[in-house]
Amino acid sequence: MSLLIKGGRIVNEGRVAEADIVVADGNITDVRSRKSAADDADFAEVIDATGCYVLPGIIDDHVHFREPGLTEKADIDTESRAAAAGGVTSYFDMPNCMPTTTTLQALNDKFALARQKSHVNYSFFYGATNDNADTFSQLPASRIPGIKLFMGSSTGNMLVDQQQALERIFKTCRLPLMAHCEDTDIINRNMAEAKKAWGDDPQVSLHALIRSEEACLSSSRKAVELAKKYGTRLHVAHISTAEELELFEVNTHHKHQTPNVKLQRITAEACVGHLLFTLLDHERLGAKIKVNPSIKTPVDQFMLRQALSDGRISVVATDHAPHLLSQKEGGCAKAASGMPMLQFSLVAMLELVDEGVLTIQQLVELMCHNPARLFDVHQRGFLRRGYRADITIVRPHQPWTVSKDCILSKCGWSPLEGHTFNWRVERTLCNGHTVYGNGQVDASYIGEEMRFEHPL
Repeated sequence: MSLLIKGGRIVNEGRVAEADIVVADGNITDVRSRKSAADDADFAEVIDATGCYVLPGIIDDHVHFREPGLTEKADIDTESRAAAAGGVTSYFDMPNCMPTTTTLQALNDKFALARQKSHVNYSFFYGATNDNADTFSQLPASRIPGIKLFMGSSTGNMLVDQQQALERIFKTCRLPLMAHCEDTDIINRNMAEAKKAWGDDPQVSLHALIRSEEACLSSSRKAVELAKKYGTRLHVAHISTAEELELFEVNTHHKHQTPNVKLQRITAEACVGHLLFTLLDHERLGAKIKVNPSIKTPVDQFMLRQALSDGRISVVATDHAPHLLSQKEGGCAKAASGMPMLQFSLVAMLELVDEGVLTIQQLVELMCHNPARLFDVHQRGFLRRGYRADITIVRPHQPWTVSKDCILSKCGWSPLEGHTFNWRVERTLCNGHTVYGNGQVDASYIGEEMRFEHPL
């Protein structure tokens, strides 16, 4: 089936251009200037994108869909629906579910679930433990983005804190290694002191003092040192402090592009929550924005935003981590850490474009091109001939307000409820198929397993 997307402004590889896209059999077959526009009658389907921006589909390199084992919070079906509605065409899911994705059998089981339930494209990180580095050589490298390492305690009991185990993981890992970096000893000490001063469940506004800047910097510095020692391809997840940014290089590059990002061996991810909120927002939102690592000061937020355009941050993701609202009750000790963000990540970042924090070309670098480059994704992440037709169409100047009835994540809530956005996701195409349009998800559609071309 042939498809024409016409009339839109295409954002791709540092440029905004008036151009049309031709799709056949799920692939982009042409990106052509408006001057060479074809007759609509030549196509089985025509999408008029006049007034819209046409982007590569968003690739979120960091989500927790909770399946298997934690499906009261979320599952692959519900969260991939939310992804489609948010313009996200591909995701990499994390291994801290139940059972953890730390064996080949568990990995294969998740792929089997996604083949039945995922409405957008999918892949899964394999999880490192204190004693499974010997399985890394058996992993199907063409099927997974990399290996996830928890260097700080978080959801799922996957903490790797033995120095000998860490050395072995960094030495053995030839795939990209994504690390959650927080120093558990520092956190535990801070929590003990907080409980002495404020009781068994200190108020959530103290979360950033317990999961502190020091805890993040200490662990991130250790990860970077180990990566340099062993030549590991390291991607540090959810940077949350200004101090950590000093561990990453400022790139001198074209205003809208980071063309050499694939050559970097050590890179950083920022998450939408840390870009939108500061610890002051706990007063308004309480534990709804309690995440690990914690959301920190306005200065940290400002510096993270600055790093979006100077190359120190290579990827923007969500760390989408749903919990039931009942599980978010309490303070630093009792309330669960994590929040849903997938459905609203793109429109939230487009709001930062409107505020002048970054350009729309830089947004596409951070949310489409660089995830594809850094994880060696096969033929996705760009609007190029021969690539799979993962395409997101967004319309500006379309105010709408987040309400409970529009939330597709299974948990049923968002910290953004009541917020009015100025951009709307008009349509999401996955492999040339409209998986979201006219406010509806096509739940009959199943996305594709992603492929990777890691240089091993």
